[in-house]
Amino acid sequence: MSPIAITSDEIRRLCGDIPDWKVAAIEASGIDMSGLEEAVAWSTGDDENPPRRHLPPESAAARVYEILVADEEEPGSEFDRRA
Repeated sequence: MSPIAITSDEIRRLCGDIPDWKVAAIEASGIDMSGLEEAVAWSTGDDENPPRRHLPPESAAARVYEILVADEEEPGSEFDRRA
């Protein structure tokens, strides 16, 4: 069974007030709710070790983490150049 796609409302509920392009990028990532929760926890956490040391770079949570911490400006961040 494939994971259920999350909605923009669910993304905004977990991530707060983020730009539309981030919501669209997160939706397009295909991440499930548990992965999104993990990415949000990493992006807001105070852990001394950056998530890059804990999340496999190919994981959906790592990709969404990069979206969440990207500059608030329009796309053009490191994430967007790699995608």
